[in-house]
Amino acid sequence: MGVVTPPTDRTPKQDRSRATRQRLLEAAVACLAEHGWAGSTVSVVAEHAGVSRGAAQHHFPTREDLFTAAVEYVAEQRSAALRALPVQGRTAVVAALVDLYTGPLFRAALQLWVAASNESQLRPRVTELEARVGRETHRIAVELLAADETKPGARETVQGLLDMARGLGLANVLTDDTARRQRVVAQWAALVDDALD
Repeated sequence: MGVVTPPTDRTPKQDRSRATRQRLLEAAVACLAEHGWAGSTVSVVAEHAGVSRGAAQHHFPTREDLFTAAVEYVAEQRSAALRALPVQGRTAVVAALVDLYTGPLFRAALQLWVAASNESQLRPRVTELEARVGRETHRIAVELLAADETKPGARETVQGLLDMARGLGLANVLTDDTARRQRVVAQWAALVDDALD
């Protein structure tokens, strides 16, 4: 029986593994948002995360596993941030919801949607993920807006807001649309407030 040499790194292996996984997820989202699907390979993500390709494939055996997990991870972070928002006026809630669709997560998700529209093995995974994320975002929006969905039109008002926010995020992909978006958000906040009261 040989002598076992203890590792010199005092960080437990499980903690290192979790940290590596998190770095890979964050790097995958950043790469997808910056380079698109075609330019975001496992090797590119591993390099960006500062880990070997083998380590990346240990955590995520396929490219599809890596990118769907990355978008899901950030979507969960986004939902947690939404749930943590303090109770505030509807105008601030509308602005916060729109902000969800103008950042790197939306850009990454958009790249994943485009890839899924062309890749049959990716499509069902992305479709299921987006349906789950959409339901969760809608549920949180209802809570934050204090919307009574038993009132006719309330559900559609919240969903219309989320659809509009997605559209504003799409408009922001090619050019900075901040000034126009702020005016639209102010108008939509007033419409939502009227519709939900």
